[in-house]
Amino acid sequence: MQAYRGIAPAPRADNAVIQARWALHRRIVRRRWLIVAGLAVLTVAAGLADLLTGPAALRPAQVIQGLLNPDTLTVPMQVVLWQVRMPVALMALLVGAALALAGAEMQTILNNPLAEPFTLGVSSSAALGAALAIVLGWGVPGTDAAWLVPANAFVFALASLLLLQVMAQWRGAQAQTLVLFGIAIGFAAGAVLSLLQFIASEDALQQLVFWSMGSLARADWHSIAILSAVLALTAPFSWRAARRLTALRLGEDRARSFGINVPSLRRWALVRISLLAATAVAFVGTVGFVGLVGPHVARMIVGDGHRHLLPASVLIGAAMMALASVAGKMLVPGVMLPIGIVTALVGLPVFMGLMMRRRGGRT
Repeated sequence: MQAYRGIAPAPRADNAVIQARWALHRRIVRRRWLIVAGLAVLTVAAGLADLLTGPAALRPAQVIQGLLNPDTLTVPMQVVLWQVRMPVALMALLVGAALALAGAEMQTILNNPLAEPFTLGVSSSAALGAALAIVLGWGVPGTDAAWLVPANAFVFALASLLLLQVMAQWRGAQAQTLVLFGIAIGFAAGAVLSLLQFIASEDALQQLVFWSMGSLARADWHSIAILSAVLALTAPFSWRAARRLTALRLGEDRARSFGINVPSLRRWALVRISLLAATAVAFVGTVGFVGLVGPHVARMIVGDGHRHLLPASVLIGAAMMALASVAGKMLVPGVMLPIGIVTALVGLPVFMGLMMRRRGGRT
């Protein structure tokens, strides 16, 4: 029976073709989850390597034994393992995970492969807050002296991104608007920071320069607990928004056609980025490059789907920071180099090699 003369009936997809496509999709998804599992093993190994390295003469067997049964170690060995090495190793993993997760979301909402958590002036604002505490002694009222610098850095970093959100909503939350306002905030904070450096004493200037290089030596169990809580609070919401973030990678118009409220998605992503970046910077100082490289490497090996990209970015960032901590302790024996210097020196050649390899594969 012909429905309409002159119009050919629509072709029907063969069930075998559909099943083959679904089987291929399942294999791709399974392979990506296996990659994520492999990255988890790599991250654990990197964290253990961080525990095994250091100036104290602890053999690998003693470290493993101390982790399983601390009472088997002498008191000095327990102090070295649990009060010196363990906080540094855990802080490296947490900071790397936080910055990489923030970087993955930042690159998506700005649609900019060069974006990272510090693109929008976070690092300059955090450094300004630390400078006010170090140079002038100004800080959050009622804050203990030991927490004055990280508290100031957190408040200023968070305030810069909240101000950015207000300005972006006033003019429309477009990606270009966010970048321009972020650059303006960064330049303004940098100018005030330069003024504080000009009037600072020699001791205060030295402290400020060392803080800006980034260091894991300030890690303790209180800061680890706070950063762990922030990461545990934000990561589930990032995972919940994974499908919408994947749609946003296709373009704002395509995302809107799927019924996604793009300004709301971008606004809440900025809230998560603000908490992650501000907390990480407050405790370890400025550590660049991890939030840029981690998501790029993850995207190369698992693709743009954020269900796999986000956990892969978290694991790669954590592993990078742990390995950078190991390198910082081994490059100059007896000295722990600032972690920000190590991430740049070690991460840049790796990143350039990956980019050249990827470009060579395309050509």
